[in-house]
Amino acid sequence: MKAGRLPPRAFGVVCVALATIFCVAGKTTAPAKSRLSGVVNLDGSSTVAPIMLAAAELFRVEQPRVQVKVGISGSGGGFKKFLNERAELRTDIIDASRPINPAEVRRAAEVGVQFIEMPIAYDGIAVVVNPENDWCEALTITELRTIWEPGREIANWQDVRPGFPDVPLKLYAPGTDSGTFDYFVETVMGRGKACRSDFAPSEDDHVLVRGVAGDRGGLGYFGYSYFEANKGRLKLVGIGADGLSPVKPSLQTIRDGTYQPLSRPLFLYVNVEAAQRPEVKSFLRFIFSNVKRIVEHPTVNYVALSDELCAAIWARLERRVTGSAYADPGNRGKSLREIYVGREE
Repeated sequence: MKAGRLPPRAFGVVCVALATIFCVAGKTTAPAKSRLSGVVNLDGSSTVAPIMLAAAELFRVEQPRVQVKVGISGSGGGFKKFLNERAELRTDIIDASRPINPAEVRRAAEVGVQFIEMPIAYDGIAVVVNPENDWCEALTITELRTIWEPGREIANWQDVRPGFPDVPLKLYAPGTDSGTFDYFVETVMGRGKACRSDFAPSEDDHVLVRGVAGDRGGLGYFGYSYFEANKGRLKLVGIGADGLSPVKPSLQTIRDGTYQPLSRPLFLYVNVEAAQRPEVKSFLRFIFSNVKRIVEHPTVNYVALSDELCAAIWARLERRVTGSAYADPGNRGKSLREIYVGREE
C-alpha cells in the first residue's frame, strides 16, 4: 500500500456504501445532457482524503469522462504542489486540514496563484491510546503540552501524572507536512512547530493506527474519522480544557462545539483559473450539492456544514472572492458562520 492512501478494501467499502445511498435512494444527480471530459488534479490532507475519494468516485458516475486524481501528500505537501513555480505542474485544488498559512499566502503571490478558500466540513482530532491502557481515560491540555513539548521528552507514563504506572510511553503522530500536526501543535503548545521530535511520524493515518494498536504504551492523534473506522483497535481519550470536564470527540460533540479545543474546520483551496474549467467547476458543484450525504455517511464520519454555510461558500466561488479569511487575525477563533455568513452560531 502506498503511503498516505486508503487500503483498497477500505476505499471500496466507502465507495460502494456511498453509491448505494445515492442510487438506491434515488438521489443520484441525473446524467448530464452534455458529457464533460478532462482531468481534475487535487492533493493534500490525509484527513480530508476520505471525503475527496468518495466524492471523486461518485462524481465519476455522473461524469465518467472526467478523471479526478486524488493525491495524499499532507496539507503542507499539497500546498507545495498547488503553488509550484511551474504552472503546468500545479494541482487544481488543495484539500487541507488547516487554513493556508502566511508563508503559503506569500508564496501564492510570488508565483501568481489566486485562490478561493472553501471550507468543506468539520472534524475533531482524536487522541487515542492502546486498548490495554486501563489507566488513562482523559488528559488535560496541560498534560498534553507536558507530553509533547520539546526539551522534556517524557518517556514513561508515570511521569505524565501521579498514579500512572511505570510503562514506556511511545508517541505516534502525523508528519510535519500534515495540517493535523500543525493544528494540534499550535492548539496544544500555543505556537507552531514547538513539538518534540522523538515521535513516530507518518503522513498515513493507517500507519499511526497500527502503531498505537500494537503498543501497550502508545499514544497518538489523528482525525476522528480514522478512530471511528478503527475503534475496535483503539481507545479514545477524553480531552479537557484546563478547569473543565473532559469531553470525547463524537459527531455530536464536534457539531455542537463542546469538544474543544481540538475541533476544527477542513478546507478546499481552488486555483481561480482552474475553477473556470467546466470539469473542475462541475466537480466542485457536485460536492457542495451533495455535501451532507458524502461528509456524514458512516464510512466517512465528518460533520457537514449547514445549507446556509454551503450557499455562502459557493457564492465565494461564483463571485471569485480570492484570498483567505484567516489572513485577518481577528478571524482566528471565530466560527465559520461568523466568518463567512457574518453572524454568530
